[in-house]
Amino acid sequence: MVEGTVIKAYSGFYYVYDGQEVWSCRSRGLFRHIGQNVLVGDRVLVRPGNKGTGTVEKVLPRRSELVRPAVANVDQAVIIFALKEPDPNPGLLERFLLIIGAKGIESLICFNKIDLGRGEEVELAGRYRSAGYRVFLTSAVTGAGLDDLRASLQERISVVAGPSGVGKSTLLNAISPGLSLKTGGISVKLRQGKHTTRHVELLPLPGGGLVADTPGFSSLDLPDLKPGDLPALFQEIIALEGGCRFNGCMHHKEPDCVVKEAVEKGEIDGFRYRQYIEFLEELLEKRRRYH
Repeated sequence: MVEGTVIKAYSGFYYVYDGQEVWSCRSRGLFRHIGQNVLVGDRVLVRPGNKGTGTVEKVLPRRSELVRPAVANVDQAVIIFALKEPDPNPGLLERFLLIIGAKGIESLICFNKIDLGRGEEVELAGRYRSAGYRVFLTSAVTGAGLDDLRASLQERISVVAGPSGVGKSTLLNAISPGLSLKTGGISVKLRQGKHTTRHVELLPLPGGGLVADTPGFSSLDLPDLKPGDLPALFQEIIALEGGCRFNGCMHHKEPDCVVKEAVEKGEIDGFRYRQYIEFLEELLEKRRRYH
């Protein structure tokens, strides 16, 4: 048996990379009967056939799983937003962070196109660094920040997320020119990006690591969370856990809340707190609607 990672699934074939070569495989017919799906990112056991072909015999346990895009065993997500063309949408960024964090996957934040920025990157980077995230400021044009971002991808499976037009594929090409990803640019009429990726594929990086080029997140609905689970997805809030007057404080309308006090003192970013409240109310409304 050969153990490897599924790097691409297309037309019923699974392409499995064992660290040296890629095997073109079919899955066992039994998988259909037992409801076993095979995702890009899965670690699998392959029974070799002839001339680089084989059969996927077993899917090994997954560490993590995303649904849309469908990819398994992701270690981290690099969430990319541009500073200009298109302008950043902080509320959308917060939604990405929540969706990815709910899956137990680490988020890295990348503000791209800093060559077009006018200093707003300082405030944005400070907001998210103070919240405990790793933040990268990059430009595929000048090369700024590429070395640090490249180093963060080594020996890990990473998925790239973000709106269209922020330069995801261009940035990956700059980090590793051998990837030769298609790029789309910006629609002049709509000032929005054009989608350039049609399916999920894991691409090997020089020096180790795999990065998922994906069509993007097709759903940005809030994950199926209990309202009480939400505070743990805000690192600056969970750091103050236990200091409130009431056990299970939701940091909303309760008195003697250390989180609200930290917001008033400027120790927790006000925008982040308001976004937390917006998510909390959305989850509470969803719960009232369905229970």
